[in-house]
Amino acid sequence: MKHFLAGLDPAVRSMALLRLLSASIEMTAAVLMLVFNDVRKAVLINSLLAIVGPVIFILTMTIGIFQIAEQLSYAKLIFISIGVAFILIGVYK
Repeated sequence: MKHFLAGLDPAVRSMALLRLLSASIEMTAAVLMLVFNDVRKAVLINSLLAIVGPVIFILTMTIGIFQIAEQLSYAKLIFISIGVAFILIGVYK
């Protein structure tokens, strides 16, 4: 397993590890909701997840865009940035 991880691109490895971290946080939140068995606490836990999701999304996109920025034109980078902004606006509005 150690050799497999060493052969991966560092950016891809970082992005995947962030997604695994996000999934672990989501699973922990689901278990906590079941343990507490209270709607108010479940809503509170769910609201905290609303912060975690976009942060992980922004971090993974940033890592990916930095790695491919040299291969993209400025126009494509602007379109990607606009797309990310639209996603965040859609989540928060």
